Amino acid sequence: MNARITTQAFFDPKTWTVSYVVWDPATQRAAVIDPVLDYDFKSGHTSTTSADQVLAYVVEHALHVDWILETHAHADHLSGARYLQQRVGGRIAIGENIRTVQATFKKLYNLERSFLPDGSQFDHLFKDGETFRIGEAEATAMLVPGHTPADMAYLIDDSVFVGDTLFMPDVGSARADFPGGEAHQLYRSMHRLLALPPETTMYVCHDYPPASRPARWQTTVAEQKALNIHVRDGITEDEFVAMRQARDATLEVPTLILPSIQVNVRAGHLPPADENGVSYLRIPLNTLPIHGR
Repeated sequence: MNARITTQAFFDPKTWTVSYVVWDPATQRAAVIDPVLDYDFKSGHTSTTSADQVLAYVVEHALHVDWILETHAHADHLSGARYLQQRVGGRIAIGENIRTVQATFKKLYNLERSFLPDGSQFDHLFKDGETFRIGEAEATAMLVPGHTPADMAYLIDDSVFVGDTLFMPDVGSARADFPGGEAHQLYRSMHRLLALPPETTMYVCHDYPPASRPARWQTTVAEQKALNIHVRDGITEDEFVAMRQARDATLEVPTLILPSIQVNVRAGHLPPADENGVSYLRIPLNTLPIHGR
């Protein structure tokens, strides 16, 4: 919490994801960032336990949700944006480069002809540097590509919500080997965030903590610059890229990447139901590269 906004985090231990409600106490206007729709891979069932925690908080505090902000099309969880919008309203927004991600994955999944990779599934597409408001609090959308082409961070007063671009200092940085990802871009995006004032509070979207500590999601720009194991002061771009590329070559494909992205490029909509009223997820076989072997 800072002088202008209140921030409440919600940690999902199944996907290591942190969602946020950010709100202005003066006006009760709010934004939800990166909500989760629960998905059981074995049964194919979705559920709303995680999103309902966010919803309960919104109701308890009598908040008016103006925005549901996605930092990118996540590969590790399904988006709960549409579920929340149906209950509390708000405009679902993401960066305008989502069109590039949609075009890539429309081909991978061979999605239906009616799916257009034009971003129209979202209510608003942010341009880099675009400003908006959450009540009396000013916010700025910042393009931070590298993990994916469409990653956005949201600077809200003196806090920044960085999505997957940076993790906690002892975990480091996001991978850059997804389609359209690029390690040089990621390094420059991280340094754009690290150029913010050192006292800026930084909130991450995931934590994968070592055994020595519980999950955490709040740090500062100064702490990242001093301690981040991948991008602290003194680590050059070439050193980072070499490390990132070598590390990414050892990482397994995320468990939920195939079910999640085809939902998340639709702004949280499930695929259109077939004639029998059932929605189906598509699993392309022998397509994604195999890492970690």
